[in-house]
Amino acid sequence: MKVPHHGTSTNALPHAGHDPVLLNETIELLQIRAGLTVVDCTTGRGGHAQAIARRLGPEGQLLALDADPRNLEFARSRLADIPCRTRFFQANFAELSDVLELAGVQNADAILADLGLSTNQLFDERYGLSFATPMPLDMRIDPRTTTTAADLVNKLREDDLANVLYKNADERYSRRISRKIVQARHLSPIMTTDRLAELVRSAIPSRGGAPSKIDPATRTFMALRMEVNHEVENLRRLLGQAPRLLKSGGRLAVISFQSTEDRQVKQAFVAAERAGMLEVITKKPLTPSEYELAQNPRSRSAKLRVAERRIADC
Repeated sequence: MKVPHHGTSTNALPHAGHDPVLLNETIELLQIRAGLTVVDCTTGRGGHAQAIARRLGPEGQLLALDADPRNLEFARSRLADIPCRTRFFQANFAELSDVLELAGVQNADAILADLGLSTNQLFDERYGLSFATPMPLDMRIDPRTTTTAADLVNKLREDDLANVLYKNADERYSRRISRKIVQARHLSPIMTTDRLAELVRSAIPSRGGAPSKIDPATRTFMALRMEVNHEVENLRRLLGQAPRLLKSGGRLAVISFQSTEDRQVKQAFVAAERAGMLEVITKKPLTPSEYELAQNPRSRSAKLRVAERRIADC
């Protein structure tokens, strides 16, 4: 499962550190069957990849990408006995065209991108993603990334920091939060997730009534993670590349977990459909069933959109 949340208890970590969301719907809508070439752009802990690979059979081929080398190595071990040909690449999905060229694959039959975090990443302090427990303020998924969340929090100008929070997460109190952060860092650098979370909470005015189910610091953490990992830019690059890397009739599936991502996917699909390159299969995004929600409450914000490469080349 990929999740967007940052203040998560360690009590519910799945056995594999990951439960794939909308698994059956994704497999069916991608029309996975024996002999195809499929790209999993966000392999994570291998949940979707394992189900896909089992359907591909010995004549099929799976290209497994992930920006996180730790999760990719876990997936490699998990898929060791899968009969299909599987190749692993430590790469961001923005590098999709380069990976296919390296693999000697001109076009794929199906491409999947699950945009959320793997659950295990929230609990491992090496990522510095969660404020449920004190962690170093890092947030890098790809170790090739040089800028950390601590760099942003301690070095960005007040206005620039506020813009990051508003642009990436629609944080309505972005100005208050950035002002509070700048005031605090004058006293000492902000280096841990718990200190940042407390600063954010203190900057947001309290409301009457029942407390919110979502921690006030969640949007700030999400916005910083997105900025550190260039998530908006990388998704734009993926959506620009993927349609032309599909065979005629091939399908692209994207699972998003927040409104800004879903809006970006929707707009890209609509634009590609108008250009005659894609046909949108899901006129409205698919969401988890009541059964899945009961089994996996963290899947509640997942949205699946699928589009198919038009037969005629454009």
